[in-house]
Amino acid sequence: MMTANSESDVVDILTADHHDMLELLRRAAQAPVAEERRDLIDTVIAEVMRHSVAEEMIVYPAVEKHVPNGKDEVEHDKAEHDELVDLMKRMEDGDTADSGFLDLLHEFEEKLDHHAHDEEDEQFPKLRAHVPHEDLVEMGEKVEKAKQVAPTRPHPSAPHSELFHKTVGPGVGMVDRLRDKLTGRHTG
Repeated sequence: MMTANSESDVVDILTADHHDMLELLRRAAQAPVAEERRDLIDTVIAEVMRHSVAEEMIVYPAVEKHVPNGKDEVEHDKAEHDELVDLMKRMEDGDTADSGFLDLLHEFEEKLDHHAHDEEDEQFPKLRAHVPHEDLVEMGEKVEKAKQVAPTRPHPSAPHSELFHKTVGPGVGMVDRLRDKLTGRHTG
């Protein structure tokens, strides 16, 4: 069992997610075969969706409550999530063998990288400065649980609200995972 000082907190978990997702995108861009690229893209889409929903359910309310100008930061982050969802939907529907697909993949990677740096360089340090470590560890545990039930596919019309994600999100997530299994889609 880890001591309280060595437990991963929500910032550690989300930062590791960012690095993993960006690495998957780099591997997808370098994949020599369209089928391998599709598998990697499906996996990264599922991971980004899980991560984003968990952030919106668990982290953003804490940012709004504890971080100065937190509401503005959250609105900015949600707008970036909307852009990412739109790009993921286009990638999900796109032909990975098409030459234009790599352009779409690179655009997505740039936006995800920008979003990750915004959070890691600006928001996460503020979260650590204004929220006790024990609470950040607890938030990390909640984020991990939320990722288990979150949707794995982009749903562009889904509203950004904690209530939506807590009530409808788990059902959407189960439907997504069933569709993933039935279609053989790789989601992590």
